[in-house]
Amino acid sequence: MFFDAMGAERCKTIDLAVMDMWKPFRKATLKNAPHVQIVYDKFHIMKHLADALDQVRRSEYKRVNEKERRFIKGQRYTLLSHKANLDTEGRKSLQMLLKANKRLHKAYLLKESFGQLWDYNNPTWARKFFESWKEQLRRQRLEPFEKFAVLIEKHWEGIISYCHPDHKVSLGFMEGLNNKIRVIQRRAYGIKDQEYLMLKVVTSFIKEQK
Repeated sequence: MFFDAMGAERCKTIDLAVMDMWKPFRKATLKNAPHVQIVYDKFHIMKHLADALDQVRRSEYKRVNEKERRFIKGQRYTLLSHKANLDTEGRKSLQMLLKANKRLHKAYLLKESFGQLWDYNNPTWARKFFESWKEQLRRQRLEPFEKFAVLIEKHWEGIISYCHPDHKVSLGFMEGLNNKIRVIQRRAYGIKDQEYLMLKVVTSFIKEQK
């Protein structure tokens, strides 16, 4: 529906498409804009990684004894948040948790370090980083992380595309745009007219004249 609304000629002008790693998104885009460069959304990729860490947390909670569980219980937010976003109490809880459980400690460090991938401008160095990251994962018995590594490998071209200097799009802007559209829909109690919704989105970006 999006590409039909754009029209064949306008579709030819699309250079870059940012999307989630959902196969129908990729297939529809390449069908209608075959020369487009795909960049997979960093936020959705990191969500997959956070889900992998949470799976490790849950499996460890089941595996350890009652005494060790007290360090894990109620710490989901603490574990999944960036350390810089935690308050003093949160950092203290995180430190105790990671000290008490080696597997969660390793999983947490792997999650935190993976974000460096988007700092590279050279695909070769980005690949070396990923190979090093996978090497750290070996022999850790972290099955959810191993599945995540396979997912990244499968979608590598769309992920590494972000390394190109011309592809350093503001992924935060894309996520903000999606949120703005949801807010417009909620305020209108669900807009049914798609053309009207498109106009509302466009006009929401028009700056007021002083």
